[in-house]
Formats: sequence, C-alpha cells, structure tokens
Amino acid sequence: MARKKQNEEPKETIVDLVRLLADERDIDEEDVFRAIENGIVAAYKREFCGNKQDIIRNVNAEIDRDSGEIYVYKLVEVVDEVVDDLNEISLEEAKALGDDEVEIGDEVEVSIEVEDLGRLAAGAAKNAINQKLRDAESAKIENEFSGKINEITSGTIVRKDSRNVYVNIGRAEAIVKREGQVKNNRNENYDQEQIMKFLVTGVEEANGRPSVILSRTSPELVKKLFELEVPEIKSGDVIIKSVAREPGSRSKVAVYSRDPDIDAKGACVGQRGQRVQQIMAELNEEKIDIVDWNEDPALFISEALQPAKVVRVDTEISTNEAGDVEKHAKVIVPDQQFSLAIGKSGQNVRLAARLTGFKIDIRNESDESNEASQEIISEFTVVEGNTEE
Repeated sequence: MARKKQNEEPKETIVDLVRLLADERDIDEEDVFRAIENGIVAAYKREFCGNKQDIIRNVNAEIDRDSGEIYVYKLVEVVDEVVDDLNEISLEEAKALGDDEVEIGDEVEVSIEVEDLGRLAAGAAKNAINQKLRDAESAKIENEFSGKINEITSGTIVRKDSRNVYVNIGRAEAIVKREGQVKNNRNENYDQEQIMKFLVTGVEEANGRPSVILSRTSPELVKKLFELEVPEIKSGDVIIKSVAREPGSRSKVAVYSRDPDIDAKGACVGQRGQRVQQIMAELNEEKIDIVDWNEDPALFISEALQPAKVVRVDTEISTNEAGDVEKHAKVIVPDQQFSLAIGKSGQNVRLAARLTGFKIDIRNESDESNEASQEIISEFTVVEGNTEE
C-alpha cells in the first residue's frame, strides 16, 4: 500500500541531525530514530486525540532512513460492521485503500493526516535526541568511572550543602557524601573553586543519572597519593603493606622494600622530606608516620608505636570459640615513654593496633617490674609454706 509523504523538508533535517550527533557522540543511530518515532506517536496522541488517546490502539510512526520522510499510521481491524470507528474499518473501506484481497479480521494500515506534523516531529526529535544524549553520556560516565574505583581523580569544588559536597571532575559532577568528608581538620573547608584530589569509591544512580561518589577520608586515598608521589612504589620495588588513618589528623603507613638496596622508609619520605610533605600538603597538613613493615609481629608492633621507644613486646595469637583468630600484644615501654606510646587521646596506640591487626596493651616498665616482683614473692611464699608443712 502506498504511503502518503508529509512535510519533507523538516524530516530531512531530523535525519541529518540524527546522523551528525550519532557520529559525534558515538550513539546508536537506530536507537535515536526509534526514540523519535515513539515521540511523534506520543505527541500525536497528546495533541490530537485528547481524552481518547488511551483507547486508540496501534498508532505508529516511521521515518524513512534515507529520505527522512515521515509516515504516521494506525493499524485498524477489518470488520463486517464498524462499532469502534477509532480502531475498526469496514471491508468496503479497506478494499478502497487498494488491497482487493483483504478479508474480515485482517489488520490494515490507515494513514493519519496530521496537521503541523513538522512541528510535532521537530519537538519529538529534540526531546528524543536530548534524552539519548543524556543516556549516552550517563552510560559513558558509568562505564568510565566504574573502572576507576579506588583510583584518584582531581576535581573542582562546585558547591556544598548540609550533607554533600559537589565536585566537577570533567565530564561528570561527583558527590562527596558526609562520610567521605574530613570534619576535624580546620584546613579542609571545601571552598568553591578549590581544586583537590579525591578517591573514587563508587558510581550510584541519582535522579535518573549516575553520580560518581568520591572520598577524602578513605585510607586508600593515602596509599594512592604515595603511589603518585613515590616512583619506587609505582615500580613495585616498595610496597605499602597497610595504612591506618584518622582522617584530618594522622595516618600511619607501613612500607616494605623488595629490593635490599632500597630503603623503603627513605624512599617514601624523600630527600629532605619532600615527598611525604607533598602528600601532607594535599591532605591539608594531616600528619603521616611512615614505619617499616616486618614479618615478625613483635618488631612490626615496635615500629608501629613510633615515635615511642619499646622495651619488649609479647604477642599471643589464639582462636576463640567462634573460630575467629585473636591477636594480642603486651608492650612494655620506659616510664617516660608511656604517654608518647599511648598518644594524645590514645591515638598512637589506636593507629598502631589498626596498622598491625593486634590488640595492644601498653604497660610502663616500672609497673611491669613491680608486678613481676610481686609474682616472684607470691610464688616464693607458696613454696616456702609448702615446705613448712
């Protein structure tokens, strides 16, 4: 059956625009054409069918992929007696459309004459193309940043509200949620236009679009900053074994050298402390302690408690009734080092425990000596008493 062509000029413009955008934005051309066709149908029903749009079935639109001509039609059922003139057609009318072999029960296409089809088509095309561009951009953002989880990205602060900080990271706007914001550092203000480095922690759907989730509090951010700043870490000669962090205040980083000729701690500190100072500056002067990792737990714990000096470390590893491994360490320090080992508000021992994975009990040397003396006296008294008996 021949289809009537309408408003040729605007249709060609639609095709040209679709092909241009599909090529520039790497969008599936056919997806855009189908979206425009669906938009034309929706616009036709909305503007010309009024309250009858829900009962009109099988309205379709087609765009000729070569010429750009648009054909709007509906499928109607051939019946002996028309009851529903919106969705039915008599056998006589159906044959008059040019198909002499049509029978009762068949469906035939009936062209729909649409006033101002060019305007409808242009509006539908604009909406469909905009939506496809948004969808394509969203897909690109999700694909790109889903592969960058736990990587560093730089961004510019756009704005902040009571919960989130919004960051421009190029093609996408990202969010730093409350848990990803450093709150106890007076230098970390997230001022508008401020440029900062962030850790990408995920991609989430928000208002129909993907949002890249960033963090300034993750211990992984410290690790990645060292990878950027220290060539020996990037090459794999120096390994970061663990990081313990209280964001905005202090971090402890345990490092190990796979090359006996490379001093792991020295490589991370850098000449005159330049490398670690660069990282501290990026973290708004958060303090960073770099310690040597050791496979011997006692030596590692001694290192982790720096700057305090340690006299002795006794470790115990056991399994509880639930089958969980429990690691305990009793650490003896000189009396004058006790406060330093504990740290302000317990921070030093707390970070050392996280860094090593041990529960750490710190005791000063004099108390431990007195306790040992009391145990010896007690044992001696018991033995002496048994002898008298």
